Amino acid sequence: MGPISQFITEHYKHFNSATVVDAAKGYEKQLLDGNKMMITLAGAMSTAELGKSLAEIIRQDKVQIISCTGANLEEDLMNLVAHSHYKRVPNYRDLTPTEEFELLEGGLNRVTDTCIPEEEAFRRLQKHIYQEWKNAEEKGERFFPHQYMYKMLLSGVLEQYYEIDPRNSWMLAAAEKNLPIIVPGWEDSTMGNIFASYCIKGELKPSTMKSGIEYMMFLANWYTENSKDNGIGFFQIGGGIAGDFPICVVPMLYQDLEKTDTKFWSYFCQISDSTTSYGSYSGAVPNEKITWGKLDIDTPKYIIESDATIVAPLIFAYLLGW
Repeated sequence: MGPISQFITEHYKHFNSATVVDAAKGYEKQLLDGNKMMITLAGAMSTAELGKSLAEIIRQDKVQIISCTGANLEEDLMNLVAHSHYKRVPNYRDLTPTEEFELLEGGLNRVTDTCIPEEEAFRRLQKHIYQEWKNAEEKGERFFPHQYMYKMLLSGVLEQYYEIDPRNSWMLAAAEKNLPIIVPGWEDSTMGNIFASYCIKGELKPSTMKSGIEYMMFLANWYTENSKDNGIGFFQIGGGIAGDFPICVVPMLYQDLEKTDTKFWSYFCQISDSTTSYGSYSGAVPNEKITWGKLDIDTPKYIIESDATIVAPLIFAYLLGW
C-alpha cells in the first residue's frame, strides 16, 4: 500500500472514518471476487477534478459502468479545455447578490468556490459537439449523449485546447475504453439546453438524441448480460438522479419484466452529506432499499456521511494502492 492507503488504514479506526476504510475494502473484495462495479456521479465532482483519481480507476478496470448527471459528463470536458480560465472564489460564502451578478456579467458561472468560464468552456465545446449532432442527423443516425462526446474526444478536435494533463480527464479515459455510461436527465445540463435550443430553432431534431427510456433499456440489457456469472456492485457518490435512476433497474427486471432470476446489487455504498431521513431518497438508509427489491439482506452496505470531494479520492487512492 502507498502512503495514503497506509494512513487511512492506520488512523481511520472508528465512526464515519472507519466506514471509509470498510467501504474501500468492500469495494476491493467485490473486484477480487470477480464482480463488476457501477460508479454513480452526482454533484459537481468533475468540477472538483475527481478525474485526477477516477481516470486511473477507469484505466485499471476498477469500474465497468458509470451513471452520471449531464453536468458531470460535460464539466470534465470543460475542465480539460478551459482549466486556466476557471476562477476560484475562496470567499464564496460572503458574496453579496451584487457580487454574484458581477460574476454573471463576467461570463463566470459559479459552482460553490469555482467559477466556470462560459466563453472558453461552453462555447468552445459547442461548435464541435454541434457538428457531431449535425453529422449524425444528416446520416440518419442516433446516439446517446455520451457517445457524441466520445466521438468528439476521439476525433482529436479538442486536443488544440487541452489545458490539463489529459490523463486527468476521466471522460477521455472512458472514451478510450468505450466505457458504458448512463446519463439520466441529460436535458438538465448545459449541453442538453444547447441541444434543445437547436431543436426549437429547427436546426436539429429531438430524435437525433437517444432518450432516457433508451438508456434504461440499454442498462437493463447490460445488467442482465453482465450479472449472469457475477454480481454487480453500486458505488454512489452523492444522491439524486445519477443514483436513483440506475439502481431501479434491478426491481424493474424482477418485477416488471418478471425475470425472477435477476440478482440484487451485490454491494452498496453511498457517500452523501444528506441528513439521514426516512422521508427522502438520498437520505434513506440502505435497508429501505431491501423493501424495494434493490438490495438483499446480506448485501454489504455502507453509508459514509461526509463530503464526497474529500472521501471519494481517498477510497480511489486505496483501490489504486496510492
